[in-house]
Formats: sequence, C-alpha cells, structure tokens
Amino acid sequence: MNNFLQDLYLAGVKWELDETAFGIARQDAESGALATTKAPRVATTAIVPPISPIVQIAPETARAMAARPATIEALLRMIMEFNHPLRAGVTNVVLPHIASNPNKLMIITDIPSSEDDASGNILSGPAGELLDKMLTAIGMSRENVHITPLLFWRTPGGRSPTEAEIALSRPFVDRIIELTEPRIILTFGTLSAANIANLDLMHHHGEMATLVPDIKVFPVYHPNYLILKPGAKQAVWTVLQNIQNMLKSV
Repeated sequence: MNNFLQDLYLAGVKWELDETAFGIARQDAESGALATTKAPRVATTAIVPPISPIVQIAPETARAMAARPATIEALLRMIMEFNHPLRAGVTNVVLPHIASNPNKLMIITDIPSSEDDASGNILSGPAGELLDKMLTAIGMSRENVHITPLLFWRTPGGRSPTEAEIALSRPFVDRIIELTEPRIILTFGTLSAANIANLDLMHHHGEMATLVPDIKVFPVYHPNYLILKPGAKQAVWTVLQNIQNMLKSV
C-alpha cells in the first residue's frame, strides 16, 4: 500500500481502498439515512484501530478528501468519519451548523467548548445564548447563518491546537465555504482571526479583510470574551451593524 492510500485508510476512507472488504456507504431512498452494505467478514483481527491513527495523516490527504464531496451533506458525513488525531480524546465530533434559510453570512469560530463537546452542537451554552441575542439584535437567527468551528474536535483540556491539527481540519472548512458561498464571514476569537482573516484580533478587531475577491471577513471577539469583558460589546455591535447594512446589498 503506498503512502497516499495508507493515509486515506487511516483517515477513515475505507471504501476508497476496497469496496468488497470494507463495504460501501449508501443512502436509503425513503429515510435518507445512511446504510452500509458489507461483505462477509474474512478476518476477526482489526488491521488498524478505528480512532487513533498509528501515523500522522498528511495535510495533502485531507485536502484531497475535502475536495471530493459535491454537496454539503456529503461533506458533513466525511467530517464525521475523518480520523483526525483529536478524535482519540473527545466524545463528539462538533459539526458545522448549516442554516436552513441562509442570508450569505457565515460565522467561523475557534475550537469547540466543553459545552459544544458534550452536546455536539457548535456555540452552545452561555456563548450560544449571547450569540442568539447578537443575531436577534440585527434581525437574524441561526436559521439565517452558517456556523462552523475551525476545528471539529475539542482539544484536550481546551488547549490551543497545534498548527498540524489545524492543517488537517482547514481543508474541510475551506470546502464548507466553497459549497455554502457566503459573501461575509464573521470570525470569533483569535485563532479564527489569524487563520481565516490573517489578522491579529487584538490589533485589528473589526477591520475588513478579503478572503477571495467576493468574500469579506470581519474578525471580532468571541462571545466568551464578551461575557468576561462586557465593555467590549460596543465594538462588536458596531461591526454587526456594518454587516447588517452590507447584507442588504449582496
């Protein structure tokens, strides 16, 4: 097995290697649920542990995987199955929230919180409650806004993720952006500001950056920071009002 195929296997893409041995994920036409057709087992010993990789998956493999799904639903299934090293230490994968009635705004936040990890929902708990109030203040709700974390798994103890951990997750974030086509991205926290807007949040809060020609990015403080520092809410409110006005013309 060459290195690229080994990476795919370790990343959880078993059907890419052998449809007969590993089974093919299929979608039930009536229920929409995924079903798996498997061939008879020919061995009882696992070749590779299902969660903790024995070698580091290459970022090139993650990019190749993320480029394949043509729909957001297929991409979310791939994220659920992706064998990122952080999966070994968490309970849940925290998937992006995909709005049912999107208005061209996306929020990209930092790593999942402990509440997110416990519930499997991004921006839950007190931070989520504050987010809901922020959106309501500009006439929006989660039904209108896509939300994705920079990483889909919480780091042990909530530590800062390594560059290698982000590099394996970033291709999926980029593909989410491609498939949902937002016109404005609001980043929450220092990590997403640095990785998406390429800005130092503390020195460039609220400054507009350009991701690609037709996508503008605004970095702002994370809701958790606003809970600790209520005086910073005014700066975020100004950015939200600016975004509200911009969305009227996109």
